[in-house]
Amino acid sequence: MPIHHELATAVQQAIAQAQKSGDLPPFDLPDAHVERPRDPNHGDYASPIAMQLARVARMAPLKIAQAIAAHMSPHTAVHSVEVAPPGFLNIRLNSTWLQQQVSEILQNDNYGGFNLGQGKKAQVECVSANPTGPITLGRSRGGVMGDTLARVLRALGYDVTMEYYYNDAGRQVTLLGESVKIRCQQLLGQDVALGEEHYQGEYIIDLARALLAEHGEALLAQPISFFVDYAQAQISAAQKRSLKRINIEFDVYFREQSLYENGRVWETLDILRQKGYVYERDGAQWFRTTEFGDDKDRVLVKQSGEPTYRLPDIAYHWDKIQRGFELIIDIFGPDHHATAPQVLMGVKALGYETGFVYTVLHQIVSLVRRGEQVKMSTRRGMYVTLDELVDEVGPDPIRYFMVSRSGNSPVDFDLDLAVEHSDKNPVFYIQNAHVRCAGILRKWHEAGLTIEAATNADLTLLTHEKELAFLRKALELAEVLETVGTTFEPHHLPFYAYELAAVFHPTYEACRVLGEDVPQPLRLARLQFYLAAKKLFARVLTLMGMSAPEVM
Repeated sequence: MPIHHELATAVQQAIAQAQKSGDLPPFDLPDAHVERPRDPNHGDYASPIAMQLARVARMAPLKIAQAIAAHMSPHTAVHSVEVAPPGFLNIRLNSTWLQQQVSEILQNDNYGGFNLGQGKKAQVECVSANPTGPITLGRSRGGVMGDTLARVLRALGYDVTMEYYYNDAGRQVTLLGESVKIRCQQLLGQDVALGEEHYQGEYIIDLARALLAEHGEALLAQPISFFVDYAQAQISAAQKRSLKRINIEFDVYFREQSLYENGRVWETLDILRQKGYVYERDGAQWFRTTEFGDDKDRVLVKQSGEPTYRLPDIAYHWDKIQRGFELIIDIFGPDHHATAPQVLMGVKALGYETGFVYTVLHQIVSLVRRGEQVKMSTRRGMYVTLDELVDEVGPDPIRYFMVSRSGNSPVDFDLDLAVEHSDKNPVFYIQNAHVRCAGILRKWHEAGLTIEAATNADLTLLTHEKELAFLRKALELAEVLETVGTTFEPHHLPFYAYELAAVFHPTYEACRVLGEDVPQPLRLARLQFYLAAKKLFARVLTLMGMSAPEVM
């Protein structure tokens, strides 16, 4: 259990003891809240619980706080509990306990994680780009957000499934097949042209060339479905390769077409109609979303008989529920801000609560070079692909910058900053902390020393204020993971990683290991400290899907 939860439990138990002894009157126990104070002079943790109890206890907050402090049971992590006006409980951690965090980090591969999820089945749906073209810059943000969330949720004890929803049904896939066939015809010298709604990208010509090389002119006799199947298979494989380059892999690729093949789409419509939520008007099937607070009803099936996106999306979420997911996170781009709630209205209309379904929305990504926004790709002419970005800056800056801001804020991806090898670049700044730890270990080996020599080091020698400050910062990882795992806002993790590095680098400068003036017992203790720091940075970087380099 994270230390802030242990301290909150201790405060609550102290309140109960104070009531039992008569120092506090009877009242229902509230949840005790313990947090890190903004001013470290006020302690490592603090609780405002006494001020919250003033009304029900009918006592001055200061007296309530004094009663609670008097009944706090001894705790190995706690050095002191102080009362401060107007009624704060300020808790200071024991230095010896802090020093032992070095061993805890080294021994616990899931440091900072805990069993918040208790094995619950969770699903994270993200990216979900149509199988009609390459993964673009905009889609990659949702992918990185989703993959980071999945990594954190696993650290918190959830059984997580990463899922990609392929929109492989409807008009867009027919247009894809037509686009490839027309390009084949053009390559064979036929006078045909793409329509405005067809796919124009260079990749369509590449697909046509590959098809002609394999099948020759005879392929023109094939139906459009032949071109659709080929193009989708090739594009899907390319999308998977692109995402793998930034360490994103999915457990499930769910095909929209399967919802038509098993009849789930039309079954969904029938149930909604039976429940009175669907009516016909002007030849279309309408969903009474106004009964769920929408400003107007929405079309589920057009006059042509073709469903709008809402119907298969409702069927898809019904399928998710049937598969037993207890936590569902949908990560969508800015084009879903208005429409995502309508899908959840459909789930409610089917008879399910939606409190365990969370929609995480993110804003657009813009590329910036030399202070100016990049309008288009030099190779594609219309958009920037993920592959192009990886080729230019590598996967780690992409992973970091895509989650470095709240999803509610747009991202300006600074290409010049992303490749800069200086402390101005947060990616370099964080990874360089790991590199510095690795450098210490290399120098230790070069000096003919062994790591095993530090196994039983006396960690109580780690008394430098910067060493203890770093260990305090290490403790915050559990709080950050809990925040990410309950708010589904992954940007808290890169913020923490940067702050951890900011505490580390001054520590590295001040607390040397191999200096001639460093006594051998302190050398061994500090070696253990830097081994723990290295492991901690590797863990945080891995949670962000980034590499932990040994050299830079």
